[in-house]
Amino acid sequence: MEISNLIPHVESLIFASDKPLTSLEITDLINNAFGFMEDKISLDQIESTIEGIVEKYQSEFYPFEIKQSGGGWQFLTKKEYHKTVAQLNGEKFLKRLSSASLETLSIIAYKQPVTKAEIEAIRGVSSDYAVQKLLEKDLIIITGRNEALPGHPLVYATSKNFMDYFGINSSDDLPKLKEIFDDSMVNSTPITGEALLPVDSDTETDIDLSSEEEEDSSSLLVVSETGELVIEAILPENEDQEQPSSDEENEEEKNKPEE
Repeated sequence: MEISNLIPHVESLIFASDKPLTSLEITDLINNAFGFMEDKISLDQIESTIEGIVEKYQSEFYPFEIKQSGGGWQFLTKKEYHKTVAQLNGEKFLKRLSSASLETLSIIAYKQPVTKAEIEAIRGVSSDYAVQKLLEKDLIIITGRNEALPGHPLVYATSKNFMDYFGINSSDDLPKLKEIFDDSMVNSTPITGEALLPVDSDTETDIDLSSEEEEDSSSLLVVSETGELVIEAILPENEDQEQPSSDEENEEEKNKPEE
């Protein structure tokens, strides 16, 4: 069957389904519908068909598109029409998760599979209520028990509804922590006063910070961009000025007029 003939069948399946459909599920449904055909529809044909549908609905003429969300393909209105659709399903869009629920959900998303004891060890407080609410909202599921721990506690993980709720296709689409915390935003911080200097294990250093000579000399410890402590010498204000020698001082004493 040609791609142009497959497009309306695939579109109708995605549109009529009450849950996201994977490419493999669409392939099986199409083959079941056309069981009389000797040549079965391949997964590659379905994926090529979906690519054509995606390109079709990218046009500004359509207020909706098909996207991979919640583990499969589904029709979604484009973000430009969010406010309009919110008028119809206002209560659904106004629902928010509490801070405790978001914290618990974040831990489960990044640490899954995880037990409730591990969640509470990270948060530092009881998470019974938050876990129960997340289960009721079908954002997390119980995947089994941890047989290696005493008491075999329940193990939690995120659900397909979680991926659909946040508009991602899998847990791999979650933002990486290094993307959230940018190291380049940490500036070098000058440190004044007494501080411990790092000592290289391969070399021996004889540094006595408590000596009077070093206390008299001016220096500044700063943190470099690589996170290392380095010493920067601070030149005295009058260091650039030439100091008169002892001979010059004696000559000036001789040339002073006697009172």
